[in-house]
Amino acid sequence: MDPHPPRPGRRVWLEAFGCQMNVLDGESAMGDLLRDGWGPAASADEADLVVFNTCSVRAHAEDRVHSRLGVLGLRKRLDPTLLVAVMGCMAQREGEALLRRHTAVDVVVGTRRFGDLARLVREAEATGRRLAALGTADFREPVRDVAVRGERHRGWVSVMRGCVHRCSFCVVPSVRGPQFDRDEESILEEVRHLARDGASEIFLLGQNINTWGRTLPGRPTLDGLLRRVHEVPGVRRIRFLTSNPMDLETDLLDAMGALPGVMPYLHFPAQHGSDEVLRRMGRGYGRARYLELAAEARRRVPGIELATDLIVGFPGETEEQFRETLSLVEEARWSMAFVFKYSVRPGTRAAELPDDVPEEEKSRRHGLVLAAQERVDADLRRSRVGSEVEVLVDGPSAKNAERMTGRTCHHHLAILPPGVGAPGDYVRGRVASASSRALYVEPVSVSATAGAR
Repeated sequence: MDPHPPRPGRRVWLEAFGCQMNVLDGESAMGDLLRDGWGPAASADEADLVVFNTCSVRAHAEDRVHSRLGVLGLRKRLDPTLLVAVMGCMAQREGEALLRRHTAVDVVVGTRRFGDLARLVREAEATGRRLAALGTADFREPVRDVAVRGERHRGWVSVMRGCVHRCSFCVVPSVRGPQFDRDEESILEEVRHLARDGASEIFLLGQNINTWGRTLPGRPTLDGLLRRVHEVPGVRRIRFLTSNPMDLETDLLDAMGALPGVMPYLHFPAQHGSDEVLRRMGRGYGRARYLELAAEARRRVPGIELATDLIVGFPGETEEQFRETLSLVEEARWSMAFVFKYSVRPGTRAAELPDDVPEEEKSRRHGLVLAAQERVDADLRRSRVGSEVEVLVDGPSAKNAERMTGRTCHHHLAILPPGVGAPGDYVRGRVASASSRALYVEPVSVSATAGAR
């Protein structure tokens, strides 16, 4: 018998905006909806229930959702049976104001109430009432259906939520709540389920994952958790996101260096290159300390590559301070950088500062940092030509469906020749050429066995 019998003619479309944690929460909520009898829709236009899992980190992400809700409002006038739900960070931040602003919205669910979504949708459908569930207290990680995920060969696991830091630009503490650490056994049990279901690569997720365990009895640490996950049969690759430099400890780096299944890739955002701007951001470290940590990571983890987030146009950023970020690109030599233009986030300390860098100047600085990083990217990828890499195949290339793409251990995008590999396969090959964005790999061998290291 089908464990998720669809309601006759009732289908759901769920779309996640923003970070991977949102994608994971959306998968968990989708599993609940399928268990509740909804069938999956092929698109939002075909759905009887549309769910947006939202992001508040930048204004643009919220603007996109408001625009989409406006379109659904027009559709709902023609079809009053359409149900609309909003979950995630924007839902938590705006709360019941979303119900007042958008008459199309039936259900609003905050960041730690996504486990209530299916129940609230059922109640809204039955009663016609418009409902909201908010708040970040008394959270327990819901047990999710691990079979409901976007990729069979990869599994994402939430190990912690929230953050105790108060970076002046960041809305996460207010919308995600204080730090909540999930206990080790429940994490490992989910990893085992994912591995049995074909996930050979495990991503551990947390808003500030280096601090996992600080609220648990005995204060376990992330390096210990990595060692336990490394022992799970079927797990071949382990990654984790995201690390705040102020909490990066050498024990974690030593575990990365000692465990072959932990990939030599570390995302720890610098955010800026100027000590003065970092101070205003409340980051708890300066440029020199960041570079010391980068050097320590490279010393303790052979072959490690580093990634970052950067913000340009922060309040008060002078041209000289911006140039310090630009020079940090060359000095830090990241293999990947996510570069953002500052946008005011209500409720943050930076929102009290004048947003005094004009938008066109933010765009100019944004473009200069991207161009500098692209040059670094090109150099790093060219240095890989002739080397041997292992690629976990993800699927067909967006530009050429005959070719497969995947990721190396350093998270580089790799492109394979036509007819080589299938999603979940591991391909060993030689890097024949490189661009600033990808490695082109000639295969040596293909393994369809997802388990053994």
